[in-house]
Amino acid sequence: MKKIIIFLFLGLLVWTSCKVEEPTPKNPVLRTLRIQSVQINDYNWVSNTELYNISLATKPIVKIVFDDSINVSKFLTSKVTFSGDIGANFTASIGTDNKTLLLTTTVSPKSLTEYTFNFDSGNNLGGTVYNSFSSKFMTQLDTTAKFPAISDDSLLTLVQKRTFDYFWSYAHPTSGLARERLNSGETVTMGGSGFGIMGIPVAIERGFITRQQGLDRMNQIVNFLSLPNTDKFHGAFPHWMNGTTGKVIPFGTQDDGADLVETAFLMEGLLTVQSYFKTGNTAEKAMCANIETLWENVDWSWFQQNSQQKLFWHWSPDYGWAINMQISGWDEALIVYVLAASSPTFPITKAVYDNGWALNGGIKNGKSFYGVSLPLGPDYGGPMFFAHYSFLGLDPRKLSDSYANYWTQNTAHALINYDYCVANPKGYYGYSANCWGLTASDIQNSYTASSPTNDVGVIAPTAALSSFPYTPAQSMQALHFFYYKLGDKIWGTYGFNDSFNLNQGWFANSYLAIDEGPIVVMIENYRTGLLWNLFMQNTYIQAGLTKLGFSY
Repeated sequence: MKKIIIFLFLGLLVWTSCKVEEPTPKNPVLRTLRIQSVQINDYNWVSNTELYNISLATKPIVKIVFDDSINVSKFLTSKVTFSGDIGANFTASIGTDNKTLLLTTTVSPKSLTEYTFNFDSGNNLGGTVYNSFSSKFMTQLDTTAKFPAISDDSLLTLVQKRTFDYFWSYAHPTSGLARERLNSGETVTMGGSGFGIMGIPVAIERGFITRQQGLDRMNQIVNFLSLPNTDKFHGAFPHWMNGTTGKVIPFGTQDDGADLVETAFLMEGLLTVQSYFKTGNTAEKAMCANIETLWENVDWSWFQQNSQQKLFWHWSPDYGWAINMQISGWDEALIVYVLAASSPTFPITKAVYDNGWALNGGIKNGKSFYGVSLPLGPDYGGPMFFAHYSFLGLDPRKLSDSYANYWTQNTAHALINYDYCVANPKGYYGYSANCWGLTASDIQNSYTASSPTNDVGVIAPTAALSSFPYTPAQSMQALHFFYYKLGDKIWGTYGFNDSFNLNQGWFANSYLAIDEGPIVVMIENYRTGLLWNLFMQNTYIQAGLTKLGFSY
């Protein structure tokens, strides 16, 4: 028995030592899956691009076609990301060809909102996805009316009232001057204040405020500007100042003194209001006399910089003429030369106008854009504020000189701006006959003077709305769009926000005095000509225009 046991043990040992071990099974090699095409709502979608106008009628469906069959039961949701409120709110299914992955969102996206979509490469769907996919899409505008319909006349009044309130309720409490922009604190702006001042006669005539309230605010402003400690330089004011102390807030390193263009915009407003109150009661006449003193104290001829035949924009007590920026046309500053020629105390000659502003004819253009002949200025007209700031008071309807007819000039400028946006050569989403207007405004993270030659996709409502006198039908079309279609995005406390970019779903939350003021004034000039009539009745202005060779 013992021998048998030993024999069995030896046999088992031999069998064990001779057995070949089987290899451990390896992971099977996964098939490579390549994305062949992607669609969203049946629109072809290319990686690293953006699609616009994606419908809100149905929830978005992303269709991804691979080059081989897929296993949807092995789909990894972690490989897919939608931004925003879509997030992980989607379901996955497979197409009838077994090669198509359908991702159906389960929440409705918001209107005019940009979403990103990413599909990562790696193990997924029973294979190895070779190529990733990343793109964006923008949902379409919700075209439902955001506010009840009212008459066009009522809408214009509403826009004027709400916009004027920026200068009324948001004015600096000490000086009464206009803050440069929303949340600018102590910083008040001379040009923007001039525009806002011109809104006071509008507000009185429209019943937004009483005449006494308007007079009280004007006294507050004029008295502050007249104080000895309010900074003035040869009678001219700085671009910005502190609304409490009256001291300069530098606009730039060397720009800490006089700004003649901003001063001109301020004087344009003051002289307009002076005409409105000049035949009033004793208090009103006293306020007008104080405006006269401010007006007469501006030494326009000083800004010829040692009697040159041109005017210069800046002078600083610290840096002198270091900026050395000539005021020459065509731009927003025609009013500077008109006021300088009209001054009863420090006037310039016609030669200064011809040489400095008109560049002896160099301001002429004469070319045609979109079939519209442009008399003056840069190609395509430049930013729209060129046709607004000087002409808040200067009446262009019959204004002409040897260089241009200014009604023709400004109307052409506005039409070219409109036609450019309709043509939309850069293909920006949203530009149309309903949505147009390029001028200086806030843009994303910055500020620029938009124009057809500097177009970054940003529309500023002030461009179209302040052009009402020139393009009434096109401006009304834009107003309807801004208010009824975009009102939930851009209509706020002080009227329309400064600007927006439908191409990127961006909407400014800012208000700027220099953009708000022209809306109130130019809509009123379109409706009644009130500010044009007031400014143009000033006999000094009439004499100055005549001196420069204007007919009006």
